[in-house]
Amino acid sequence: MTSREYEVVRADPVYDAELVDESAARAARPSVRQVFASWWQRSPRVPRALKSRQAVKLAAKDLVVQVLRSPFRVVGAVARGLVAAARCWRKWVTVHDYRDAAEQSEKLADKFTEIRALTLFRWKVTAAVTVASVIVVLVAQLVYGQTALWIAGTATCVALAVLGRRKEGSPGRKPVLSGPRSLAWTMDPQVLVDAFRDAKLIGKDETLRLVERATRQGDGWAITVDLPATRKAADVVKNREALASALAVDEVQLIVERVRGNGGHAGRVSMWVADEDPYAAPPLRTPLLNVEHWDAWRPVPFGHDARARKVNLPLVWTSLLIGAIPRQGKTFAERLAAAGLILDPYTRLYVADFKGGKDWDACEPCAHRFFSGDDDMHLLAFKAWLEELVSETQGRYGRMRELDDETCPESKITPAISRDKALNMPITAVVVDEAHIPLESRIPIEVEGKKIPLGKYLGELLTWLAKKGPAAGIVVILATQRPDGSSLPTALRAVLGSRFALRVMDWRDSNIILGEQMNTRGYDSSKLLASHKGVGILRPDGETEAGADVLAMTVRTYYMPNPDWRTICQRGRVLREAAGTLSGHAIGADPTPMLDRAAVAKAIGGRTAPGDDAEVVDLPEPLASVVDYLGADLDEQDGREFVPSAELVEALGVEPTTFGTQMNDLGCRSKRDRIPTADGNVRQVRGYLTADIRAAVKAAGSAEAADEEC
Repeated sequence: MTSREYEVVRADPVYDAELVDESAARAARPSVRQVFASWWQRSPRVPRALKSRQAVKLAAKDLVVQVLRSPFRVVGAVARGLVAAARCWRKWVTVHDYRDAAEQSEKLADKFTEIRALTLFRWKVTAAVTVASVIVVLVAQLVYGQTALWIAGTATCVALAVLGRRKEGSPGRKPVLSGPRSLAWTMDPQVLVDAFRDAKLIGKDETLRLVERATRQGDGWAITVDLPATRKAADVVKNREALASALAVDEVQLIVERVRGNGGHAGRVSMWVADEDPYAAPPLRTPLLNVEHWDAWRPVPFGHDARARKVNLPLVWTSLLIGAIPRQGKTFAERLAAAGLILDPYTRLYVADFKGGKDWDACEPCAHRFFSGDDDMHLLAFKAWLEELVSETQGRYGRMRELDDETCPESKITPAISRDKALNMPITAVVVDEAHIPLESRIPIEVEGKKIPLGKYLGELLTWLAKKGPAAGIVVILATQRPDGSSLPTALRAVLGSRFALRVMDWRDSNIILGEQMNTRGYDSSKLLASHKGVGILRPDGETEAGADVLAMTVRTYYMPNPDWRTICQRGRVLREAAGTLSGHAIGADPTPMLDRAAVAKAIGGRTAPGDDAEVVDLPEPLASVVDYLGADLDEQDGREFVPSAELVEALGVEPTTFGTQMNDLGCRSKRDRIPTADGNVRQVRGYLTADIRAAVKAAGSAEAADEEC
């Protein structure tokens, strides 16, 4: 076949296009109504009160209230104007300004004649003006009738009302502060501005900008405002007590929060004022009583805040510390946290009740490890538990390393891993009541060939578990009624995620639980009322109903009496029987674990506190009492550097002069240093450097060793 047999034919043009539905395109265009609505919402020329239906309703209510109040306000303004006019006339007729100038120049006697003459002249002017005004009014009445009297009276009232309007700085016309239950607070923003000024949160010439009008929320009023430039919401939170005083309410009725996130900034404050004490009502029963089972990966229902918002406490991947003085609801709060874990049949419980009562006996049938008591045998059993958990945690990390990325993507335990019986890595909770008892134990034990106090070793084990355990599914829950440096080592406190402080004795104990300087940020559990049982300050490690950016909040825990507690524990036993997850103490098998204690000691690392590298020695007084009081605060790396003398004298109950002399004889000389105070300032006090105390401890140990050799 040759090329001549082919015929070239011109092809038609090819178009590249797509089918467009004209009706759909027309429908996709915004309508005139939508364009107008968008402009209405975004335009700064449209008042904020007209941009939403709720705002219009509030504006209409404000208008009605203003109209109803206007006659009374006009009468009050006229009365104040009359008083102000009388005061001004009195100063003028008595030549007050001239007399003050003469007194300041010490020439009052020389000017007395001139002052008297000027005073008589002004009295004559007053009489002449009064007579002339009366004549003018009478003539106008004869000419124009009663209309002239009405016009003159109206003009006089308007002038007096303008003169008597409430104006900042005018004597006798400053508004009186009202409480939050009055109509003035909810409708008059000036009262709120005055309260901020009286509390010295803003300057005299500064004002607030309204973000959200006062609205009714629950049993109180909520409002959001912007502070002036350079003013910080954190200062308002810190000085909440002063603001409550200016608003004439108790501080428990006032909730002040900084608005964070996309809708907030460092100067935006959200306020809520309760009608009455929000914690005076009877407590609410725990909602866990109405559920058949619970997922430990979900936050546990813990309580509610003053605004009746639910507060749920996350436990997985974190730890919890609860501190309070006796009979404030500490054990109830700890049982609430444990209740959610009990209702999950795939969790494993280690319960150590060092109180020795019956508060925790109900959960014994579903616990993997359990004891109640504070004898030496219980302390040693607790030590074996912690060593078992350290070994278990190391084993879990080793097993997770062998899993594929789909099963274990981030070297952390997942819900699927925790429920896989073949992997044997369930969520494990270590619940310790009265944790200060084991941590203060001075029973000498031998670790790696060296003798150390048992309490110090237990503190190191708990610290290691709180550091590395959460990612492996280990949850540490501690409760103590002695929140001080010796019962809660600094290294342990630093790694406990969530904190809950019920009422304590002073701000130092509150800071030990919640964290350093929390009292200067407005969170001090020592200011809670004794009548508020179960009320504390929660510093959560994770997101709550109040938001993920909330630093701390005041929470009232749910109420769970012993019958409800027993019901929940019995339900947990039944759930574990059905799931086949009962183990350990719950089935009567609670053997002493066979562990490589040298490997455990190596895992938790070396100890740096003084005395760890030497045998326990008997220190002379008062050095022994100082060491017992400071505890882990003597750590060279994580402990305190300076301890005020007043703190030691108060804690030990000794006579200051004798104490100072004895400490000086032991080689500890007091020095001056600066420390922060409760109000955020810094003051200079006398005290002791912990380095000097450690040196005195070593010197005392060397002296005792020398005496033994002799």
